[in-house]
Amino acid sequence: MSSPIPPPNSAPRLFQPAQAAGRRPALGLALTLTPIAFVLVLLFGGAMLLAVLQSLGFAPWFGVNTFPSLTYFKALWASQFFWISVGLTLYYATASTMIALVLAIPLALALTKAFPGRGLYDYIYKLPLMIPYLVGIALAVLMLGNGGILSRLAAYVGLIDDPGQFPAILKTHYGWGIITVYVWKQTPFMTLAIYAVLLGVDRNTEEAAAVLGASPRAIFFRVTLPQILPGIVSSSLICFAFNMGAFEAPLILGGGFPDTLPVIAWRYFNDADYTLQLQGMAAVVSMGIISGVLLFAYLAAYRRYEMMIGRV
Repeated sequence: MSSPIPPPNSAPRLFQPAQAAGRRPALGLALTLTPIAFVLVLLFGGAMLLAVLQSLGFAPWFGVNTFPSLTYFKALWASQFFWISVGLTLYYATASTMIALVLAIPLALALTKAFPGRGLYDYIYKLPLMIPYLVGIALAVLMLGNGGILSRLAAYVGLIDDPGQFPAILKTHYGWGIITVYVWKQTPFMTLAIYAVLLGVDRNTEEAAAVLGASPRAIFFRVTLPQILPGIVSSSLICFAFNMGAFEAPLILGGGFPDTLPVIAWRYFNDADYTLQLQGMAAVVSMGIISGVLLFAYLAAYRRYEMMIGRV
């Protein structure tokens, strides 16, 4: 006697317990992350919303309520000094990010090699990560100022007659001090990010290219660089975004007026006229718009490259 044929909808029922079991961990993870997500959305999302509202004239606690109004943006964008500040902000952020990246790539590649003193090297290059930015700024003042250690050493060995003749590195719009602090602090971070990608890279491709006669230069640009590009993109994106919004180094080590956008916003917030905080919020939102557009274009170009090489 043949066994009865099961009804058509009976087979899916056999998988319902497994499907339910698969949904439980996901539901548990979502419930676990909900409090953290709520706090992040409330703090950052609420702060962003409040900044946009204030930049558009909504601040009844200051006796100002012209919402929606572009008055503060028009006053800010109509000034030529605003665009000079935009240029300075982009210059400091871009230059320091690129220099740190150029230094981080060979440092990360060195971590994949065995050489004498490798254990000490692992600790030394990470030291700047343990030191706060403000300490780095203080070190820059002590080392690079006209009366600092380098100027006194130069006078001592006879390169200059007096420490005051030392070239001005700090307090100029060239931003050598600002860039130095950013590069010193961010190079180890980029090195770690790129090295983490290198750990997951198959080195057999490089060995095969070397066996086939490829030069070290060709191996780096055609094999190694495309493989570590995700680490380069992610670390440079984070460092550039931070440099765009940081104000401590430009405030202390910069050349003064015209300042970078974060310093301009900070000065508005500390003005005796509280209503100027709305102008400061317009500067903050403007900085966010500029940064967002640039980072979006950067990620779009990277994604286009990934699609072109068939990795996406």
